[in-house]
Amino acid sequence: MNALTRAPCPTCRTLTVAIRSENPTAPFCSTRCKLVDLGRWLDESYGVPAPLAEDEDELESLPVSNARRGDT
Repeated sequence: MNALTRAPCPTCRTLTVAIRSENPTAPFCSTRCKLVDLGRWLDESYGVPAPLAEDEDELESLPVSNARRGDT
C-alpha cells in the first residue's frame, strides 16, 4: 500500500486506508468515528455557512425550521 491510499481519519486523525474497497468506513478509520461525525452534524456542531442577507426583507424570506423559532 502506498502513501496515496492512506489519509487521516477526519474524526480522530489516525492514518487509515482511504480506499472504500479496502476500508468500508472510508474516509473514517472505524464505524465509531463515522458515527461521531454524524452526531456532530445532527447536534449542529458542524454547519454549512449561509449567505449573508443584504437587508431585513431578505432575512424574512429565508426558510426557518420550527425548532429554531421555538414552535413545537
